[in-house]
Amino acid sequence: MILNPESQVLNTLAESILLAARTAPKAKGVDDIVTALVEKSDIELLASTMEKLAEEKGEGFAFLKRDAANLRNAGATVLIGVKTRGAAGLDCGACGFETCAEMLNRQKVEVDFSGPNCMLKHVDLGIAVGAAVAKAKDFCIDNRVMYSIGAAARVSGLLDADVVFGIPLSVTGKNIFFDRK
Repeated sequence: MILNPESQVLNTLAESILLAARTAPKAKGVDDIVTALVEKSDIELLASTMEKLAEEKGEGFAFLKRDAANLRNAGATVLIGVKTRGAAGLDCGACGFETCAEMLNRQKVEVDFSGPNCMLKHVDLGIAVGAAVAKAKDFCIDNRVMYSIGAAARVSGLLDADVVFGIPLSVTGKNIFFDRK
């Protein structure tokens, strides 16, 4: 008899969750999405980077420490980011510039994320993240989209992307990502 076998399948289901992100629609059919399954050996790197960011950013960023604890308690974690290779070429202005060329000629700002970027690439990222959490819900896996994990993945150099979100996954009797202090 195998007791609590659900925890043994979590990484396999996490790969299926990333599959949903990969196959989500992309603007003009250009796929700039980057995905990763965080290995156990990288959890502490991410969590300690989150705690360091909390100290550096100061008041108002204590949630980064809380999220680090959630990350350490998660059964698995996936990362979904976007590494832009340009712009959609629509000159829509949503990035804050009149033309795509003007936005692309600006020096990138490197903070938690890198920008400016084509807003449609951010929409692609949102659709991919939405597809991933929908698939997690289909599997009845508790999850939460976290800016904090994504920022730590980018700042630590764990994932080469311009903008990243982390999604910790849990299969326990109570959702560990809510009712947090």
